[in-house]
Amino acid sequence: MATLQVTQLKSTIGCKANQRDTLRTLGLKRIGDVVVKEDRPEVRGMVHTVRHLVAVTEIKEG
Repeated sequence: MATLQVTQLKSTIGCKANQRDTLRTLGLKRIGDVVVKEDRPEVRGMVHTVRHLVAVTEIKEG
């Protein structure tokens, strides 16, 4: 199964509360933080919510 590398690029200052909560749920706390998550529909939805704050790289396993 593929994984996603999610990197926070922008600050949450001025963002809506649900976007801040989504970043925390993903495990991102500050600019430059990187997390690796399984490529699942739930994670894709969270990334879509904060797509303007993060960069996503798909990592293929194999």
